[in-house]
Amino acid sequence: MHHGVESAAGVSDQLIGVFQNPALLLGIPLALAGAVFMSLGAQYQHRGVEKVERITGVEGTTGLSGTQMKGLLTRPSWIIGTIMLGFAILCQLSAMAIAPLIVVQPLGAVALVVTTLLNARVSGHSPTRQSLIAISSCLGGIFLFVALAAFYAVEREISNEDLFTILAVLLVVIIVLGAFWLVLRHRMRALFYVTGAGILYGFVATLAKAVISRIQNGNFEWLTVVCVIALIAAAAVGAYFVQTAYSSGPPDLVIAGLTVIDPIVAVLIGALVLGEAEAAPVPVLILFVVAGAIAVFGVFGLARYHPQVLSESQELGIERGSSGDGSGTAPSSDVPRPRDGEPPQ
Repeated sequence: MHHGVESAAGVSDQLIGVFQNPALLLGIPLALAGAVFMSLGAQYQHRGVEKVERITGVEGTTGLSGTQMKGLLTRPSWIIGTIMLGFAILCQLSAMAIAPLIVVQPLGAVALVVTTLLNARVSGHSPTRQSLIAISSCLGGIFLFVALAAFYAVEREISNEDLFTILAVLLVVIIVLGAFWLVLRHRMRALFYVTGAGILYGFVATLAKAVISRIQNGNFEWLTVVCVIALIAAAAVGAYFVQTAYSSGPPDLVIAGLTVIDPIVAVLIGALVLGEAEAAPVPVLILFVVAGAIAVFGVFGLARYHPQVLSESQELGIERGSSGDGSGTAPSSDVPRPRDGEPPQ
């Protein structure tokens, strides 16, 4: 009984310490700033990919060619987007250096809101009721998770065993994704590339956190160098997947996948390998799972009901866009339904 009281008191002290941690309070706005830069960068990069596709006359839905990748380097919009994504990475790394991974990483979901609003204005595809529900699910699940993590997240020193585990799992993931891409790339669409990039970026965030932590602890040796190499490789493959996803779907769909799948992977590694959720009781762990499931539901909902996807698809199913007004039967060139409220551009 006395031991139980001491344990409860320890958890209470830990909760207070995490909640009042000045580093945590600074890490949150840094992560939010990174989310805004990410959304702007995604919009500009998407514009650059579209221009390169028009110039080459070839769609990159099955993978951008070498010529198209070189063409991106000459597009000012794509370069501006890349610079903004660089600022996003800088903000995110700064946030991870001073706050637990499972708190700051999910906050990238704010990029989904900004990107959706930007894309609606640029493309003229106003969000539908179904897509707004999907976006709300993404954000609701993520912010529920962050609210819980803010109370229970803890940090400990990252061991060599932790790094070996992360690197081994990453190797398996790259092999599996590579096999799927080689065999099924002509049938894969945006959701596959978004999912693959989200998984890889989750490992990138985790490895970045590990490298920063070990540098802070003065433990930079050969294993840390291996982590840096693995980080760069995963980021490169993830970036290729993202650029291909831009040619297969709208930018806010890409952002939706990245801002949900990326933090879910990073949080799972942070909780299961790095021990950042050790202080969370079983009911809170269950709520973590529920919050993640809600966010994933939102991503698949956005992939199915996104107004631009429905408008541009050549294989519209009546049930996909149905909301009582018979949508899904008109070709993409027809005037949108009044309910959508699409403004003329």
